[in-house]
Amino acid sequence: MIKVFLRSMLRPLSFVPALCMMMVIYHFSAADGETSAALSYKVSVKAVEMADQAAGLELSDEQIAHYADRIHYYVRKGAHITEYFLLAVSIALPLYVYGMRGIALMLVAGAICVGFACLDEYHQSFVAGRGPSKRDVMIDSIGIFAGIILTRTVGWTGRKTIFRPLAEKR
Repeated sequence: MIKVFLRSMLRPLSFVPALCMMMVIYHFSAADGETSAALSYKVSVKAVEMADQAAGLELSDEQIAHYADRIHYYVRKGAHITEYFLLAVSIALPLYVYGMRGIALMLVAGAICVGFACLDEYHQSFVAGRGPSKRDVMIDSIGIFAGIILTRTVGWTGRKTIFRPLAEKR
């Protein structure tokens, strides 16, 4: 009785990470173009500084800025892939745990995530210095596909190995 009650109460909460990830993405998309570019440029600079420190190159500030400029585009697009990868995992995992498998999981989780990516790009059309981009939706889709595939792989592997005794009890 208590197990059934707890399960019924906890099921809706399993999607809280997905809602949090959607809020994070919305927050980043709500920043104007200048603020967004400045944030990703800081990340680019930090990446170059970390690489410089790890390799012991002792780059000058001008060299760091030069390399940060060269990787800035890739950092921005990598952020898209990462955000939507995390969103896909946070949507696909609860769906998988509650029994959605195979192509249905890919279609439902993929439709939710790609739909959100499209809405996010539409939202950016109202933000100063930003605009919608079909290319960004395609880049987001790379992260979505990877997140769903990872969820399916980990879930299948877990069911066949670690959680096999639990799966057989059902």
